[in-house]
Amino acid sequence: MSDTLAQSTLNIQKDETSRGKPLPSHAKVVIIGGGVVGCSILFHLSKFGWKDVVLLERNELTSGSSWHAAGQIHTISSDPNISRLQSYTIGLYKEIEELSGQSVGLHMTGGFYVASNKAWHDYLKRERSKARYMGLHQEWISPKELAERHPLIDPKHYYAALWDDQDGDLDPSGTTYAFAKAAKHYGGQYFTHTPVTATTQRPDGQWEVTTERGTIIAEYVVNCGGLWAREVGQMAGLNIPVQPMEHHYLLTDRIDEVANFGSRLPCGIDYEANIYFRQERDGMLLGTYEPVGTPWKVGGTPWDFGHELLQPKLENIADRLELGFERIPALADAGIKDAINGPFTFGPDGNPMIGPVPGMHNYWCAVGVMAGFCQGGGVGLTMAEWMIDGEPSIDVWAMDVARFGDWATPDWGTVKSTENYERRFVMTFPNETLPKGRMQKTTALYDRLIARGARMDQGFGLEHALWFADGPEDAHEEPSFERNRSHDYVAREIEAVQNAVGGIEIANFAKHEFTGKGARAYLDYFLAGYVPKTGRLTLTPMLTPKGRLYGDLTVACLSEDHFILFGSGAMQEAHRRWFEKDLPNDVSYRNASDDWHGIALSGPKSRELLSRITRDDVSADALKFRDLRQTFVGGVPVILNRISFSGELGYEIYCRPQYLLRLAEAIEDAGADLGYRWYGARALMSMRLEKGWGAWTLEFRPDFNAVESGLDAFINWKKNFVGKAATEAFVKEGVERKLVTLTIDVDGIDVTGDEAVLRGGEAIGYITAGGYAHRVGRSMAMAYVASEHAGAGEVLDVEILGEMYKAEVQGAPVYDANGANMRS
Repeated sequence: MSDTLAQSTLNIQKDETSRGKPLPSHAKVVIIGGGVVGCSILFHLSKFGWKDVVLLERNELTSGSSWHAAGQIHTISSDPNISRLQSYTIGLYKEIEELSGQSVGLHMTGGFYVASNKAWHDYLKRERSKARYMGLHQEWISPKELAERHPLIDPKHYYAALWDDQDGDLDPSGTTYAFAKAAKHYGGQYFTHTPVTATTQRPDGQWEVTTERGTIIAEYVVNCGGLWAREVGQMAGLNIPVQPMEHHYLLTDRIDEVANFGSRLPCGIDYEANIYFRQERDGMLLGTYEPVGTPWKVGGTPWDFGHELLQPKLENIADRLELGFERIPALADAGIKDAINGPFTFGPDGNPMIGPVPGMHNYWCAVGVMAGFCQGGGVGLTMAEWMIDGEPSIDVWAMDVARFGDWATPDWGTVKSTENYERRFVMTFPNETLPKGRMQKTTALYDRLIARGARMDQGFGLEHALWFADGPEDAHEEPSFERNRSHDYVAREIEAVQNAVGGIEIANFAKHEFTGKGARAYLDYFLAGYVPKTGRLTLTPMLTPKGRLYGDLTVACLSEDHFILFGSGAMQEAHRRWFEKDLPNDVSYRNASDDWHGIALSGPKSRELLSRITRDDVSADALKFRDLRQTFVGGVPVILNRISFSGELGYEIYCRPQYLLRLAEAIEDAGADLGYRWYGARALMSMRLEKGWGAWTLEFRPDFNAVESGLDAFINWKKNFVGKAATEAFVKEGVERKLVTLTIDVDGIDVTGDEAVLRGGEAIGYITAGGYAHRVGRSMAMAYVASEHAGAGEVLDVEILGEMYKAEVQGAPVYDANGANMRS
C-alpha cells in the first residue's frame, strides 16, 4: 500500500471526535461534504470571522475522492488567476500544518514540465511568459540539467523543461484533516457520519438541512458534495453538469536509483506522453489520463460508496504506460506494486464550478474541483471572500458556476466532462474548436451559415460563426499558435465591411429586460454611466461596491418604464444573479437573451441595404448615431439600434427568433448587388483592436476598475451609483496600471493573450488580447501596463513564443480616429 493510502487509513482511524456530538439547531453556513474543498471553505470562513459555520460529512472526512488522490501539486494552469490561487494553496500548507498540529506530508521537491516536440515547447514558452508578469518562479532547464535533477529521465526525448520551485507532493488525507482541525481552532465545527437527506428552503429564505441526527436551520448552504455533488444538488432542485471519471495511477516496487539518489526526486509532467509522476517511498507513482475516458456511475453516485477503489483496467492505459516506460526506462524494469483506479469529479471545461448559484437564494457550490490539492486552498479563500465581502479579491470567472446556464444539462455535462478528461494533457490551441457537445443551442440561421462556409464555435452553449470559407468542405483549419488558413478569409470579410457591407449574427449577445415604474431609478443607481432618454442608447460600466468592473453594457430605453441592456453573452447568468440580488418591488427583470436574436449590418453601404428593406427613413438625420426604434425591417418586427462594434457605419437589428430566417433572407436578397458578405467573430475582434475597444472577459473584468480600463470616461459623476466612493478614490490616488493599445513589429504570428509586456527586461504588464488588424495592416494588441509606461509613443517589448518584439503604445485609434465612419 502506498504512503498516500496508508496515511489515509491512519487518519480515518484517528477521527472519532465528532461522533455522538449533538448537532447545533442553527448555523450561518452549512457546508455539505468533507473533502479537501469543503474543509478548506470551513477553515477560511472560520478564520475570517464567521464562527457559526458547520460542515457535515456523510462518512469520514476524505471519503469519495480526496483520500485516494495522487497528491501531486503544481502551479501551472491555463487561466492565470487559477495559477495564482494554486500558488496561494501551496503556500498555505505550512500554515495549516502548524495551526492544526496535523502533518500534511509536504515535500517541496520542485517540479518540471517537459516539452518533447515543438508545439509543447511553444506552449511552455507561453507559460513562462505568463509566469513573468504573475511573479511565479519558473525557469528553463536544459535536457542535460533535467537528467541531473531526475536521473531516471532519458533526456534524449526532450527539447527543454520548465522548472517550478513550488511543485511537489503531499499526503491528501493529512492535508484534509489539517484544514478541518485548523478550522476548529477558529471555531468551525465538523460532523462525520452525518449524511444530509434533504435541503429545503423556507419562506423566509433560510434553509432546513435535514440529517439522520437532526435538522439545522442555516442562512447559507454550500454544496461541496464531490462525487455526490449531483445528488446533493438535486435535493434543492439543481442539476449540476459534472461527471465522476475513472482515473488510474500506478505505484512501483523499489527502484534502486530512487532509493539511492540521496534526496527526494522532483515531480514531473510529460504532456505528449500524457503522464505525471513523482517519488513514492523508494519507488515511483505514475498517473495518466486515458485517451478514452470512462465515466463512472452516470446515473448517480451510490450513497454507500466511500473508501473503495475500482477494479483497475490496465488495458485502458497500456499505450500511455509504453510511452512512460520509454521516457523513464527504469519504470519498465520495476514491478507494479499497486494499480489504483478511483473516481473523481470533472467539470465540462476541467475547471471548478464555484459561487452563488444563479436563480437560487443563498445556495452556493464548490464542485468539480478535480485538482483539489492544487486548488482547494484558493477555492476556500475565494468562497470565503465572496460570501463575507460580497465579491472575491480577484476575477474567478474561469471557476464561476454562472459560466453555465440551463443548456448545460447533465447529459451534456457527461459528454463535455469526458472530453475534457481525455484532453487533460492534450494541447488546446488558441484557434481550436472542440468537437464534443456541439449543437447544444442553435439559431434558425445555423444551417444557412454552415452552407455558406461558416466555421462555428460554441459560446455559452450557442453556436456562432468564427469565419467563413468558400463552402462547408472548405471550413477547416489546423490548430496553431501562429497565423492559420483563416487569415485570408477573415481579411476578405473585413474588406467587405470596410468597402461595402457585411452582416454578423448577434444572437450571442446578452439581453436583459427591465420594466416597471422604478426601472429608471434602479438602473441609474446600479449603472455608473448615463441612463438614456426614450429612443436612445448609451454605453455604461457597471461596478461592484469596491469599484471593480462587473459589466460593460449598452442601455436601450424603449420607454420610460422599459429598458433592455445588451452585453456579454457569457456573463448573462452572472449578470442575472447580480440584478436579482437587490431587485426592488417596483421593477421586473428577466434574462431575455434567448428571446432576441438578430443580425448586425456594418459598412458604408449598410444604410443603403437597410433602406431597401424598411419603410422607415433611415437617413443620417432621421436615424442618428445611438438612436433606436421599434419598427419593421425585412417584413418582420424588430428593435433597430444605430450602433456598431466594427468601427464602420452600422446597425443592430434584433428580432424574435421565429423571424430571424426571414430577416436574413431579406438582407441577403437586398444586399446581393451591394457586395454583401457574412462575417464572423474573428473579423469583429480584429476590427475592434484598431478602435482600441475592450471586450468583456478580456480587457474588461473584475480584476480591473473603471480608471484602469478607461471606462471612467463613460461615468456620470453627478449622480450616486454603486462603487462611486471607491472609484473616486482611484481617481484621486491614481492607479498603477492602465489599458493601452499596442502595435507590434512582428510578422507571421500574433499575440493571443497572456503574453508578458516588458521594459528593460522587466515585466511591466501583460497582453489581454490581440491579432492582425487587416484595415491598417499591422499586428496589434491590447494590454495592461504600468501607468508610467502607458503614454503614447512608449516603446515596449512583447514576448511571443519566447522571442521579444518591439511594441509601441498608441494614443488614439489607428483607424478612423475621430469615429467619422460610424457616425456618418
